[in-house]
Amino acid sequence: MAPLKFCANISWLFTELPEVTQRMRDAARAGFRAVEAAWIYSSDLKELKTVKDETGLEFALINTPPGDLSAGDLGLGAVPGREQEFRQGLDLAVQYAKALDCRRIHLMAGRVPAGADRCAVAMEMEDTFVQNLKHAAGVLSKEGILGLIEPINTRITDPRYFLDSPHQAAVILQRVAHPSIRMQMDIYHWQIMDGNLTQNIRKYLPMTGHIQIAQVPDRHEPDSDGELSYTYLFKLLEELDYQDYIGCEYKPQRSTEAGLDWLRRYWSSHN
Repeated sequence: MAPLKFCANISWLFTELPEVTQRMRDAARAGFRAVEAAWIYSSDLKELKTVKDETGLEFALINTPPGDLSAGDLGLGAVPGREQEFRQGLDLAVQYAKALDCRRIHLMAGRVPAGADRCAVAMEMEDTFVQNLKHAAGVLSKEGILGLIEPINTRITDPRYFLDSPHQAAVILQRVAHPSIRMQMDIYHWQIMDGNLTQNIRKYLPMTGHIQIAQVPDRHEPDSDGELSYTYLFKLLEELDYQDYIGCEYKPQRSTEAGLDWLRRYWSSHN
């Protein structure tokens, strides 16, 4: 069985440093061969590319722009009436992804509109998401880029997020029916919403293009106190021959560096 591959989410790790490029250099020094990030659009693209080339890091994943965060946006993919903005954001994400040779883009679904009843708008939002994802599939397939949809839990993290379970995501993927659109499995969110991780991982791994990890409920390092045994989950993913990246998207309890012992142990046991 091949060892698992981990990438540093530099929106969460190495935040002791203010600049994305500084975090990239620290991630490389810590032994990571790849990074991922949520939104890098305020960073200079040429500078990002220079640091990527100098460090030899791979960019594993970026997100589409969130929209207007100050107005409550968190993605636009499933938001009716915002289709043109979604397409503009997708084009910007593709521009960055191509320049950084990044092969995965998380296509953020967005939130149920404030004051709206989730059940009342669910079908319209799903239809909007499917149409936007079909458009994205056409764009991304030409560039060799994978589009990903990520369920985010609505119990702790974001009560209004539209896409909140792997089962909902699977239905949407079946409607889109395109190999360039797959699922992003964040084990933290999946445990909070549904549990049953062994069966859900086995069921949905074939339609998964990226994984992210954190302990539950406090979203700290995988080896911190919590509900999940990542020793078991890593063995399961190895047995299932998962070969894409696993993003370390967690809040370090102390410094990022001090919290990487779990990863050093994994690397040393798989040399």
